[in-house]
Amino acid sequence: MFPIQDQISVTAKANLEANLALYTSLSNKTMESIEKLFSLNLSAVKATMEESSAATRQILAAKDPQEVLSLIAAQTKPNYEKAIAYGGHLANIASSAQAEFTKAAEAQIAQVSRKVSELIEEASRNAPAGSEGMVAVVKTALGNASNGYEQFTKTAKQAVEALEANLNVVAQTAQAKN
Repeated sequence: MFPIQDQISVTAKANLEANLALYTSLSNKTMESIEKLFSLNLSAVKATMEESSAATRQILAAKDPQEVLSLIAAQTKPNYEKAIAYGGHLANIASSAQAEFTKAAEAQIAQVSRKVSELIEEASRNAPAGSEGMVAVVKTALGNASNGYEQFTKTAKQAVEALEANLNVVAQTAQAKN
């Protein structure tokens, strides 16, 4: 076997192991997020059931229709605030999961890029005379791919930040109106 083939095999094995580790990590983070979401929903359902039961008892104990209407109106603002708080908790869970996924993906891509660059450098040192142009083309292609990924990552982060900012503005505006 040629030395470059050995290096490619070692690199492929390392990449496979790294991909498996990334998959495991992302699976664990996904399960943690699902657990948090389940816990949030369970808490919300329990609280809603308790509050609905208490509100129903109050309404049934009301002495006249005016009191019923005032009890119903009194429940509107707290329920609205609870819905806003629920949305905030939900956004925090999603944002945390997204941040973990991004961090893991960036680390994986950086590791793969580094290994591929090392492999290209080693191959260029062992390349036969006259193949300098091909090596330069491969290096340029890798550089362009890396730059494209960096731009994509930057744009995606800006989009997520803009979405979070818009959600915060909507939540603040909704709370200000009440």
